[in-house]
Order: sequence, then structure tokens, then C-alpha cells
Amino acid sequence: MILAWWQNLPLFLVLCPLMCGVACSALRGKASRCVTAAMCAAESAGMAVLLWYTASGNVSFTYAMGKIGAPFGNELRAGPAEALMGLGFTLVLTLSVTGGNRSLTEDVESKRMNLFGAMIGLLTAATAAIVFTNDLFTAYVFIEITTLSACALIGVTNRGRALFSSARYMVMNLLGSGLFLLGLSMLYALTGQLLFPQLASAVDALIAENRYSVSMYLSFLLMGLGLCIKSALYPFHTWLPDAYSNATAVSGALLSSLVSKLYIFLLIKIALRAAGEEAFIHRIGDVLFLYAAVGTVLGSVHALYQRKLSRVIAYSSVAQIACVYLGIALGSGEGIAAALFYILAHSAAKSMLFVTSHKLRRACGGADGLEDLRGAARRSPLAGLAFLAGACSLVGIPGLGGFAAKMYLAQAAIGGGGWRMPALLGLLAVSTTLNAAYMLRTALILYSRDKPAGEAGKPKARDAAFAAATAVMIGLNLFLGFCGRPVIELIHRGLALFS
Repeated sequence: MILAWWQNLPLFLVLCPLMCGVACSALRGKASRCVTAAMCAAESAGMAVLLWYTASGNVSFTYAMGKIGAPFGNELRAGPAEALMGLGFTLVLTLSVTGGNRSLTEDVESKRMNLFGAMIGLLTAATAAIVFTNDLFTAYVFIEITTLSACALIGVTNRGRALFSSARYMVMNLLGSGLFLLGLSMLYALTGQLLFPQLASAVDALIAENRYSVSMYLSFLLMGLGLCIKSALYPFHTWLPDAYSNATAVSGALLSSLVSKLYIFLLIKIALRAAGEEAFIHRIGDVLFLYAAVGTVLGSVHALYQRKLSRVIAYSSVAQIACVYLGIALGSGEGIAAALFYILAHSAAKSMLFVTSHKLRRACGGADGLEDLRGAARRSPLAGLAFLAGACSLVGIPGLGGFAAKMYLAQAAIGGGGWRMPALLGLLAVSTTLNAAYMLRTALILYSRDKPAGEAGKPKARDAAFAAATAVMIGLNLFLGFCGRPVIELIHRGLALFS
């Protein structure tokens, strides 16, 4: 069978970043940054082309890696849902790297910039592979690549606290990887399959015959628990605050907006394309809802008591990740679609917060304490405006992506009915109140009366890349807020093609 040229894009979107990462490792600082930025832009363009073709024709296709079939073959599968999520992830990646380019020169030594570029290449390749993979083995391989590259991105500054946070991140994420591999091995022993379509058929057969039910459910539970740890669902979040707050602005943006969300998207793929609702969501839905409910509230409570800007943003991620899991725990198509939209909205807002936080801290001489950042938004107006927009989106101010995400989540709960409907609506109300308490409080501090001029950081030359990236980030949040309906409809169309 001869594929159309655009049907080769998933393979190239995995291979090209890998080759660019290798090239970056041999380049020096500025050249490495340029190649990295170009690679990210090209990846976003490729995802956009793939989304155009799959969405316009409402089609999905499978790209077989070689001639080896099930159970050992490797496949990539692309459809509207995969292409949309891939575009969202790579666009955030591109904007974060572009907007935080100058901060990298301040946080990362020139001789280590090639390492940063190489890790961005690996992370970009892993993003495409996890988004498009159609088998569990490929998923596991690139989960490990994601873990290693993210760990290096945290410790790239070579500072004591960053290295400690990197080691802690590695330990917790390897625990999650071990649980995922254990579950994968058990499932393969039961079914003899690794490709999602054949695996789904084997699982359905086991359920129909009522054979090995406990072992099969345990294997899915282990894989789900591993991905929950890696995505920092409460109370498995303990590694997150240090990792996010001690990394560079770009690394923090990528960890929060991309890495954690990748694991959640993989969990959704396994639930819908391999396990099925009966074997996965309906079996663990109540437990998952409970953990997500606790995380939604306590993540925000922790953020409320933080006195450093970086840790406020970090703990906010714990609460928002839990909100995504609330949609998954509903166990319905509407809930899954709302969770995917929430991922896009949160990624767009959180990457903007991390990238602008560096500018705000730099305006106050590098201070991170909230009291030391009074007036930072007045000294750096564009960064202050972008931070305010991101904060308002997370709170759920109408017109921004966060409001649309919470609205679709509420609609999914109402459509599903049952006891989860009032519980989720109440959680959204409490979460929104707490979000406003710490995010808008932080924004007010940033815009409060200026401190003496002598405490400000030295003025820097105009950063055109930051200005352009920030403008696009704000526009992306507005687009998701005002034009969310076409996006959620596209997600529904993509999910309908999953089976």
C-alpha cells in the first residue's frame, strides 16, 4: 500500500528531532540555540499540516514500522485527536523556547547549552512518539527518554538545589516507570499482544470468558498508577514543587505544560484504545475521582500558603493536573474530551506564567519572594500583562481558555449525572475560589506600589523574541476562550476515530 506524502509525517516528526538533538550536542551555545528553535518551529509546522489533512478528511491512519506484525510490530497512528494534541504540545514547546531564549543565556553556561539543545531534541521526539504510538512497547521506550531528558533539563544549570531536585525527580519518575513496566509485562503475559487494536480484542475476549480478571485489572491499575506518579497526581506530587521551581524558566514551562500532560494523554489512549471503559475507567473511576478531588483542593491550599512566586506557580500545577483527572474519572466521552481541552488550556496558560516569571524576577534583581516582587509588573509591563492573562485563565475568567475548560468539564458532569455531578460542580466552585485567592493575590502584589528604584534589576535591552512569543501566547489563550467550541468538536471527532 502506497501512502500519501503527508502520511509519512508521524515518522519524520519523531526522527527529525532525534537527529537535531544529535547535531545540537556537537554545536556551541548560539548555534545550538538556533538549531533548537528552528527544529521546534518545524515540528509545530509539521503537526499543523498533519492536523489539516486528518481533520479536513476526518480520517485516521496507521503507519507500520517495518514488516513485523502483531504482537511484536511497532506502529504509529495519527488522527485528528493525536494531531491536535501534538500541535498543542509542540506549539507550547516552540513558544517556551523562543520566549525564554534570553533567560537561558543567564541561567545556563554557554558550554552546557549544547546539552540543553540535545535534551530538547530528545524531548520533542518523545512527545511525537508518545502522541502517535500505537503500541505499549514504543510508549514505554519513549516514556524513559522523556524521563531522562526532563531530568537533564532540571539539572542543566548545574546548581546544588537544581541537581538535588533533578535527582529527586529521577527517583520518583523511575518508580512510576517501574510500575508501568510491571503492569505492561503482566498484560503481555495474559494477552500476548502489545499493539493497541489486538490488545483491545484480547482484553475483550478475556472479559467475555471471565478469565484472569483480577490479574488483568491489576495490570491496568499498575500502569495507571505509574502514569499518575509521573504526572504528579496528588499525593504523588512531592517531587514537583522543587523540580519546577529550581529549573530554568524554559524547563519549568516544559515540565508543567508538556511532560506531565504527555503522560496523561498516554493514559487516556491506553484507557480508550487498549483497556476499554469497562476494564479501566469504570473499575477505577471512583478511586481516581477521589484522588483527583483531594488534589484539586489541597493543591490550591498549598499554593495559597507559598511565599515564593516559582512555588505558587508550581503548586498551581498540582491542582490543575487534578482537574484534568476529574474529567477522566467521569468515565464518559464528554469527560475525556473536556480533559483533553483542559490539557490544552492549562498548557497554554502555564507555559506563559513560567516564561514571564523570569522577566518579573529579573526586574527585581532576581528576587523570588512575593514581597520582594512588589511592582515587578510595572517595571516589566509586557511580562506583567502576560502573567495577569495566564493567572486569569487559570482562575476561569470568561474569554480565556481556562474558563472554557472548566465550562466543558461542568457540562460533562451535568451530562453524566449521578453522584459525581454535584461533587464535581462543587469541586469546580471551590477550586475556582482558591485559584482566585492565590493567583489574583499574586497578580495584585506584582502590580502593587513600586519599591524603591535602587532595588530593581539592571535594565536590559529589548527582547524581541520574548515579546513575539508572549503576544502569541496571549493570543492562544484568547483563541481557546472565544473559539473553544470548534476545538472541543474536533476533539470529539478525533475520539470517535480512536476505536
